[in-house]
Formats: sequence, C-alpha cells, structure tokens
Amino acid sequence: MAETVELDDVLGGERLADPYPYFARMLEEHPVYWNQRYRAWFLHKHEDVLWALRHPGFSSDRVRPVYETHLSPEKRAEREPTFDVLRHWMVFLDPPEHTRLRKLVTPAFSPKRVAAWRPRVEQVVKETLAALEGTTRFDFIADFAYPIPAIVVAELIGVPAADRDMFKKWSDDILTLVFGAQGEPGRREKAQQGLIELTDYLADLITRIRREPGDDVISSLVTADEVDPPLDDREIISTCALLVFGGHETTTNLIANGTRQLMRHPRQWQLLRDEPERVNTAVEELLRFDGPSRLEQRLMAEDVELRGATLRKGDSVFLVQSAANRDPDVFDRPHALDITRVRNNHVGFGFGVHHCLGNFLARLEAQVAFPAVIGAMPDLEPDGTEEWHTTMMSRGMKTMPVRRGAAV
Repeated sequence: MAETVELDDVLGGERLADPYPYFARMLEEHPVYWNQRYRAWFLHKHEDVLWALRHPGFSSDRVRPVYETHLSPEKRAEREPTFDVLRHWMVFLDPPEHTRLRKLVTPAFSPKRVAAWRPRVEQVVKETLAALEGTTRFDFIADFAYPIPAIVVAELIGVPAADRDMFKKWSDDILTLVFGAQGEPGRREKAQQGLIELTDYLADLITRIRREPGDDVISSLVTADEVDPPLDDREIISTCALLVFGGHETTTNLIANGTRQLMRHPRQWQLLRDEPERVNTAVEELLRFDGPSRLEQRLMAEDVELRGATLRKGDSVFLVQSAANRDPDVFDRPHALDITRVRNNHVGFGFGVHHCLGNFLARLEAQVAFPAVIGAMPDLEPDGTEEWHTTMMSRGMKTMPVRRGAAV
C-alpha cells in the first residue's frame, strides 16, 4: 500500500522540477498504470501514447460529460460561465465539431504563413534582448520567454500587444483549471473570473473588428462564411480565448525549459553557440528532452484492452508525453541531451487530429530565440531556484531567475 501511495504522487517532492527518474521507473515497471489518487489510467510507453492519440476511443470530449453528469444542479449553475467558454474549445471536442472549428484557424498557422512571420519574430526577439541590455539579474520568464510569444500571437490574432500584461494574468488564472493545478485554493473561482474578464474583453474587441476587419485571425473568424453552420458569437469568442491562452503558454515553456536545459548542459550550449545552424534539430531535441507538455488527458468513449488492462468507457486517461519522449525502446540514450540527434519522433506536440495547432509558430519562435540568447548572453547562468507551476498537463515555470556570470 505504501508503494502505491508513493507511485500515485505524480507531482510530489522533487518530481515537480525533475519528473524523469519517476517516469523512467514507470516506463520499466508500470507502462499502463491505474493511479488511485487521480482515479485515472496513465500510459507511459511511446508506442501506447502514439496509438492512443490516433484511437477514436480516446475522446477529447471530456469537459461536457463532467459538467452534465458529474455535477449537482447547484454546481452546474455555479460553473456555467466556465463551461460556456470551454465547451467551444476545439481541444475539448471530437470530430466533426473539432474539424469545423479547426478548419477556420488552420490557414493562419500553416508553415507558409508562419514562415512569413520570421522577420517580425526576429525583430521582437531583438527588441526584447535590447530591453535587457545592462541588466545583470532578471527573471527569464517575465522578461524574455513570455513577452516574445505574447507579442507575436497577439499581433497574429488581432489583439493589441500593449494589453499582454492583462493576458498574462488571465492566462495564469485559467491555467490553474485547464492544466489541472494541484493544491491551489480557490482555483476554480479564480479561473472562472479570468475567463469572464477575458471573454468580455474579446467580445468588445470583436465588435470593433467587425466594423473594421483586418488581416488577422479574429477578422477571418468574424467574416467566415465557408462553414456550415456559421460560427456564432460564443464560438468566435471562445476560439479567440483559446488562441490567446494557448498561443503563448506552450512557447513560453518551450523557450524557458529549453534554455534551462542548455544552461545545465554547457557542452550543448557551446555547440549551439559555435554552430547556430543546428538550431532546428536543437529545438526538436529540447521538445523531446524537456518539452512544454507533460501529458494529455482523454476520456474513454469505449472499452479498450491494453497490455492486459481494461480501460473502460468513462475512465479518465493521461497520455504521458514526458515519459514517452524518453522511452528507451524508441530513443537511443534517452536521458542524454543531444542537439545533433536527427531521428527524433517525439510526441512533444501531440499527434493526430489534435496535433498542436501552433506547432510551426512555436518552433519558429524557439529557433530564433535560442541562438539569440546564446549569442547575446553567452555567460547566462541560473541564479537561484525556479518556481514551477503545479500543473498536471503543462510543464512550465512561474519564475526562472538568471544572471550573467563570468564571460565565456
């Protein structure tokens, strides 16, 4: 019993900052594991995670069933503002509803469209670094990893970049609910208030954009006429809220986690400094080695047999990307950071119909950011203990203190 309790504590002790020894054990001893604490199955093997991401029995429609069947009438009334937004998020929908919404925003995040944003991303990174010139100590999250994707996604979507501080607060509030924060009192109330404030803001913005549409995602949504049925206002507002939230959160974590690992692996840092042309494979390796997504959640839509276990309809399932990306059956030297790694079929951005919509944009921003940081701050080093978000699904830090040390 003691061992079960210890194994069930996914975020306990040192596992929040460094979950990989724990995941290595689970890969070897419990590839498919029923976690009593979370009342959910955990899949750790790369093969199983990839299979589940493609299997229709692993449903993304997990918000509606909880709201409609697991809550009392009083709780449903209390949480209705939250559900009214999240029920339209495409990440919580299965086809065909998911397909209908994703079809409208996919063109804005296509490889060709994203590539055209490179000059602007390079400018934003340059300006962000310039603002830090002469600064010895700073918080890498607040001063670098967050502003870059926040500015870029705001401009792409059609939101004034000057309002990004408000988005940061709202996103932090929403994150505690969407990504499964543990031990945070009042998180549901805080998240709901953040959602209400964000959607009110977006409703006003959409009204203004309808009068004067431009070349941005919100304009394309409010003028779209190729979907049947057409999007209503709640769907437009909710989709924009998802893009504002998801458009910077993942990239912030990718840039911060990646820089942290490069600092902890000075040979890899130096290699990327000497050979910045390796940045594309470096980004893929950092996504594998310590990516921004710890796991994805699904709800079983049917009974499925896997490795002797029966995952029953209605069971909750966590697909552990952080474990799958270090599966020794798939990756040579899985616990070694190697930015020269070429064969790298990680699942850091998921797979299948729910493959991360903004993956090309996140990759571009990271490809620009890493060499720029290393070039401008070759002596960057940690300056204290990071503070991590206590969330199940995302892997990211609240703060990451750094300083410029002895010149390299």
